[in-house]
Amino acid sequence: MKITVIGTGYVGLVTGACLSEMGNHVVCLDLDARRIAALNQGQLPIHEPGLHDVVLRNARSGRLEFTTDIDRAVAHGMLQFIAVGTPPSEDGSADLQHVLAAARSIAERMAGYKLIVNKSTVPVGTADRVGEAVAGVLAGRGLPADFAVVSNPEFLKEGSAVQDFMRPDRVIVGSADERATELMRAVYAPFMRNRDRLVVMDVRSAEFTKYAANAMLATRISFMNELALLAEKLGADIENVRTGIGMDPRIGTHFLYAGTGYGGSCFPKDVRALIRTAQDAGQEFHILPAVKAVNDRQKQVLTDKIVARFGADLAGRRFALWGLAFKPGTDDMREAPSLAIIERLLALGAEVVAYDPQAMDQARQALGERPGLSFAQLADAALQGADALVIATEWKEFRSPDFAHLAATLRERVVFDGRNLFEPAELRAAGLEYHAIGRGTAPANSLPSTHAER
Repeated sequence: MKITVIGTGYVGLVTGACLSEMGNHVVCLDLDARRIAALNQGQLPIHEPGLHDVVLRNARSGRLEFTTDIDRAVAHGMLQFIAVGTPPSEDGSADLQHVLAAARSIAERMAGYKLIVNKSTVPVGTADRVGEAVAGVLAGRGLPADFAVVSNPEFLKEGSAVQDFMRPDRVIVGSADERATELMRAVYAPFMRNRDRLVVMDVRSAEFTKYAANAMLATRISFMNELALLAEKLGADIENVRTGIGMDPRIGTHFLYAGTGYGGSCFPKDVRALIRTAQDAGQEFHILPAVKAVNDRQKQVLTDKIVARFGADLAGRRFALWGLAFKPGTDDMREAPSLAIIERLLALGAEVVAYDPQAMDQARQALGERPGLSFAQLADAALQGADALVIATEWKEFRSPDFAHLAATLRERVVFDGRNLFEPAELRAAGLEYHAIGRGTAPANSLPSTHAER
């Protein structure tokens, strides 16, 4: 099939690459000439495991192309996937200007039937607005409304997006048009050889499903973080609690990890957008505002522990920070908990030496030049001269450090673990003082965390 993907950000690039991997001829359109030039040279704007190989392989075969030529992109595909950004407005609602601009660009150039696929995360009712925009342009051109609009929300996890697209647990299609539905079935059929996971529903329900899913996952994280703070006061270990409740099949094991709060491009933005949607619909939400408030507070919990241990004046103190990205497997710094930790430590007069396997460049862009902030090229280099170690992201390379080396290197032999990677007794045995999230004085029998879900 000939497919056009508008937008080469995280969702658009993964979508275009994976669709081309199944033999489709995909043209990816972006107005950022520098980004397109880089992609044509094999340079990706994001870090995503496995994506580089898929892009290079299909670009070399001619199945995947990148262009800034709108005329060519619209002419190419019967299916036009819109995967542009929907950044939050000041009131928390999703900004749809790029989505609607893409729709109008299609309408201004189309010369035959087009299926417009909303892949961007958008509020309920966006498909109607896209349809109205396209119909209005076509009417002005004196052309019939020979098009359909469907919703096809993405459910990709950063760090495993290629696998998620190639082996989806579900594909949601919001459609009221039989021809459009059959075309979407044809697109996704190669991804479902073993079992049909494509679910067709009305468009508004499909749009709502995306927000509901992310809001539910964010709620689980905030709830576990609330429980973790209570566990500390009660002398319980949240890791043991997590193991116990996760064995209940009604609850399951995913998104039950206490930590420093969720971040990234989806959960914070989508929670705010759904709160705003409820307000606009005249419904007062009670749970989601609390989810957001808990998460905002949780990003300060690890620094609160540092202040409780060293005092509010951190002048002359140096902290090694392991992990910058909001989760492992990505270089995404958007709303990463590490940003709040760094900002507050610097404000209290501390020095911070940070290390991350992938997100150093993104972190430099997000934080800029700051007095007291520096970056190390290796995890061990960040430890040199540090009073304590702070862990903000659970990268695999942090999971089994040499504890004796940590004890010998850190001046105060203190570890602040925002991801509950280690067993408290093991660190104490190595002569390290250990502060984690929700781990009281109860004996630790659970396995260390290996999560990478947020």
